[in-house]
Amino acid sequence: MSDGNTGHPSHAAMTGPFQVPVTDFRKLGPLRSPSHPLALREVSAPERTVEGFIKEFLHELSFGEGVSLSRSTINHQYIALARTVRQYLMADWLETANRRRRRPAKMVGYLSAEYLLGRQLGNALMATAMTDIVEQAMTACGLDLTVLRAQEVEPGLGNGGLGRLAACFIDSLATMDVSCIGYGIRYEYGIFRQQFVDGRQVEVPDSWLSLGAPWEFHNPERAVRVDFGGYTEAYQGDDSRTRSRWVPAWNVMGIPYNYMVPGYRNGVVNTLRLWSAEATRAFDLATFNSGDYAEAVRAQTFAENISKVLYPEDSTPQGRELRLQQQYFFVACSLKDYIQGTLEADLDITTLPDRIVFQLNDTHPVIAVPELMRLLLDEYNLEWEQAWDITRRCFAYTCHTLLPEALEVWPVDLVGRLLPRHLEIIFRINEQFCAEVREAFPGDEARVRRMSIVSDQPFQAVRMAHLATVASTKVNGVAELHSQLLRDKVLPDFSELWPDRFTNVTNGVTPRRFLKMQNPALSEVITEAIGDGWVTDLDQLKGLEPYADDPAFRDAFRAAKAENKDRLYSLLARREGIVLPPGHLVDVMVKRLHEYKRQMLKVLHIVSTYEGIISGEVDPMTITPRIVMFGAKAAPGYFMAKEIIYLINGVASVINSDPRVQQRLVVAFPANYNVTSAEKIIPAADLSEQISLAGKEASGTGNMKFALNGALTIGTDDGANVEIRRLVGDDNFFLFGMSEPEVAALQAQGYHSAAYYESNATLRRTLDLIASGVFTGGSRQATSPIIGDLLGSDRYLVLADFQSYLDAQARVDTAYQDVDGWTRSAILNVARCGFFSSDRSMRDYIDKVWLLGKN
Repeated sequence: MSDGNTGHPSHAAMTGPFQVPVTDFRKLGPLRSPSHPLALREVSAPERTVEGFIKEFLHELSFGEGVSLSRSTINHQYIALARTVRQYLMADWLETANRRRRRPAKMVGYLSAEYLLGRQLGNALMATAMTDIVEQAMTACGLDLTVLRAQEVEPGLGNGGLGRLAACFIDSLATMDVSCIGYGIRYEYGIFRQQFVDGRQVEVPDSWLSLGAPWEFHNPERAVRVDFGGYTEAYQGDDSRTRSRWVPAWNVMGIPYNYMVPGYRNGVVNTLRLWSAEATRAFDLATFNSGDYAEAVRAQTFAENISKVLYPEDSTPQGRELRLQQQYFFVACSLKDYIQGTLEADLDITTLPDRIVFQLNDTHPVIAVPELMRLLLDEYNLEWEQAWDITRRCFAYTCHTLLPEALEVWPVDLVGRLLPRHLEIIFRINEQFCAEVREAFPGDEARVRRMSIVSDQPFQAVRMAHLATVASTKVNGVAELHSQLLRDKVLPDFSELWPDRFTNVTNGVTPRRFLKMQNPALSEVITEAIGDGWVTDLDQLKGLEPYADDPAFRDAFRAAKAENKDRLYSLLARREGIVLPPGHLVDVMVKRLHEYKRQMLKVLHIVSTYEGIISGEVDPMTITPRIVMFGAKAAPGYFMAKEIIYLINGVASVINSDPRVQQRLVVAFPANYNVTSAEKIIPAADLSEQISLAGKEASGTGNMKFALNGALTIGTDDGANVEIRRLVGDDNFFLFGMSEPEVAALQAQGYHSAAYYESNATLRRTLDLIASGVFTGGSRQATSPIIGDLLGSDRYLVLADFQSYLDAQARVDTAYQDVDGWTRSAILNVARCGFFSSDRSMRDYIDKVWLLGKN
């Protein structure tokens, strides 16, 4: 008997012990439907045993890498290991996506130009509780898990705190089971790899993809076309209204690459989607056959430039245009991907604000505002008022800076040339907004000019921070002081117009990576004392406070710190050839090199100490032995920052080789600071340098990581230092320097840095020693830009805070001599900094900004 539709035997006629009825799934609708039985079927992860893991690993090595274990290289082994671990996450990843499709909830779309993820293998092992199983499996295979973990090259897809913060936030959202997708750019070459040649920074490409990228999923079937250039034209719509149509001149394809973002041992895996640019027509065969090989691939080369490098140097017109291309490229891909690829096809687009909130991580993604308007107006044919109402309910904006130069401004002619339709939309938004300002403040045209999204002086330009503020439901700063200054000094007119729009969400860091994973010695001490609930509830660290007075706990705490120092010293000796003496206070300043962060102030402290030794005023055996460690990259086009790096390396070379110092003061500057090196340096630190000029640092997150890992802070009342000091107590924090109001008052009355040089003998001797050329091979000219700047403008008041800083460092020296007292303060820093979890930051965003579950 045959089935009339297929010609195959009918299922109903199949009998016998080995034949069972089979459901005809063709009658159940498309397989991609969330209600389809196959879509609902759970995908099983591999067996969680040592034997099961060995089987999967060897299978991946043989059939994925095409080699046997005996013939494999370390990279073969690492790739196979990563892909095997990935399998244990994939079942949860697919199930998380299926569950969210079945029960849609409002989602967070995190738009960020940077994600500093760090290495993925250790994080995945921790999230899946697989570390012990994998370590035993690798040992059984004759391999060392530590060696394989070191083989991984971290994706350098960020420049500093902004990118690491984004990575912390998506980690927390997964751990909290919040529906979230991160969107960004898959830069082929991330933040450059730093080398030092004759003491100077040299940038080399960061080829992080060269040995394979086992954590990503290439997803070309979800490619998105992105248009650029051309012109707009008016046309008559079906409703007889005059509309605008964009006629682009060229386009590229955005190809998504997915990364899994696992929550901590909760079965939730969210997604980070990074976009890579490719040409719509990558290869011209006819041109190639004519012999013009370069022209044949020109389109592909041009397109790939968009996602080639993180933050191309923008001192040239071409560099500025490429940056704007990058920003529009990734937000255009992301918005279209979510609206057309994630939402149901029949969704009423007017309900979009109920389904998504796009978080703008600084000004880089703000061009998403006119892009969403363009989609609603031109592709969904909504009227302006309706489209604008939807758009204003879909965005929230985080400002991460107080520096005017960091608030992006794009020339109108550049925006018009690259994105003509978007410029039309921006002009109309601005026209409508300026009318609103005039209505609220009649006759105040000066205010209108200050607040206008489009500035006229010194040239017509689009102020992206203004556009973000106008278009967002909420605008937040990232520390209490920063948020106050954002309201009072950066965007005061907007705060006056919309006071309820502004709020604060203090930054945080993930305790999973930055305490549990990077500091296993301290984590074990903490867990033995209060249990392991702190990993997902960092407020539980308060339970450590009584242990600060427990001698046995203090001993264990110090032993963990000593173990971390030994680990760091061994790594630096092996990889950098830097040999460090034991028993020293480890004084660390690791952060992006910028003048406002005042690495130069730290240099002056070092040189003043050295000058005291070589002048005979100070016996080196009477000073607290100290290792000063720097880690910093300077932007390739930032001249002064690169000069400071050169000086630091010169200071290190001279001091470390001078027998008069007797190694009581050692300066170390390992190259290429990144997340991986941070995970070794931070746990070993005794003293955390957070010395920016008050009122310049938005928040900082390094300050939080150091405090949570048992370092004491020496710092100004700037950024999140204010909250750290309040929580840990003045007795456990070394405060120095002017407050923000004092800084403002000094600048207002007129600051003359040379007066500090003339009146302070220690400062004068310190600057004179630097100017003599002793640290620059005898060249006085090599230090003249730095000395000239300090004695001329000294924009960040380094000389004004110098003596206060030295006084605070003297208090550090005294405090470090009291071993139990220092340890007690370090324990209290850990115990009282649970507030700085990124989990708490996400709860604040949920409650104050995104209002999830309150619609």
